Amino acid sequence: MNTSLIELPGRRTLRRHSPEFKAGIIEACRQPGVSIAAVSLANGFNPNMVRKWVIDAEALPDSEVERQVGSGPASEQPAAVAASTPGFVALALEPASATAEIRIELTRGTTAIKVCWPASAAAECAVWLREMLR
Repeated sequence: MNTSLIELPGRRTLRRHSPEFKAGIIEACRQPGVSIAAVSLANGFNPNMVRKWVIDAEALPDSEVERQVGSGPASEQPAAVAASTPGFVALALEPASATAEIRIELTRGTTAIKVCWPASAAAECAVWLREMLR
């Protein structure tokens, strides 16, 4: 078989991105409630590469980051990043009542246990429950 006529896909070329572009991606990743993977995939990048960018940026002092990025506005983010960044929505919550309880019902075989624990001692309840379920 003559393989000289088969065209193989070319090798990937190394893409280089400007410091401003990287800063926009990193800033989008640092927003509350946004995952690095979501920002990466929305912009066509491997999440591991973007995670490395974020870790490298966190290791640099702020003055070094500003020097590398320059004085340009950090808001020059790609459209996919800006569109995928969720906004903050404030919700009105009812205050927890002083008589709030944690109610637990456990059944093992023929034995049933019902426990009412004050919500103010939730940490102690978690420790007790962890020991009970061993």
